[in-house]
Amino acid sequence: MKGILGRKLGMTQVFTVDGTLIPVTVVEVKPNVVLQKKTNEIDGYEAVQLGLEDLSEKAANKAQKGHASKANTTAKRFVREFKSEELMALEVGAEVKADLFSAGEIVDVTGVSKGHGYSGTIVRNNATLGPKSHGGSKNIRHIGSLATTGRNNGRIEKGTMMAGQHGCFTTTNQNLEIIKVDAENNYMLIKGNVPGPRRGLVEIKTTVKRVKSVPAKELISYAVSEEAK
Repeated sequence: MKGILGRKLGMTQVFTVDGTLIPVTVVEVKPNVVLQKKTNEIDGYEAVQLGLEDLSEKAANKAQKGHASKANTTAKRFVREFKSEELMALEVGAEVKADLFSAGEIVDVTGVSKGHGYSGTIVRNNATLGPKSHGGSKNIRHIGSLATTGRNNGRIEKGTMMAGQHGCFTTTNQNLEIIKVDAENNYMLIKGNVPGPRRGLVEIKTTVKRVKSVPAKELISYAVSEEAK
């Protein structure tokens, strides 16, 4: 299962040569650096540690600088591990670019969802509104009874829908198709939406589902030919 780190830039749409519109998320995938290789002999498992985005000399602490120096690079802002036989073949200090993946591959994308702050149960859990008729209940957006789930000792069951922090949790969107990969310009287009806000960090990994790839889509090219110039 190969993987790489990137940043979500936003959404747009592209067209195939037969006129089909495909909504895509643009993910900036700058070169990742292999910081460390975990092995069974030393760590008890095999994984590759990737780093993304340089930290300034002032922002990095001594431990981060020392760890990155073993890979002959600077301290990184984001560090994640991927269990991948393909990445294990790389040496420490090597760069991993967007062309690790190709168009047509199916991936799972993990990120931190947008935070919406403290929200009521209607917004947070899509709960049903109370009656709005004249002379009826005034409990329209309130949560209602909590300890009436068949037990009479006043105990609130775990998982009861209540108001609270909405969003800002790690989530994964599965079965997303890669539409285009451009290693020169450090980006890839992924069909559909991926978790997180603009500029949010995302992890792109080979899907855990059975189907790992589909035929690549042929997109319309807007490049100006030399004859047209």
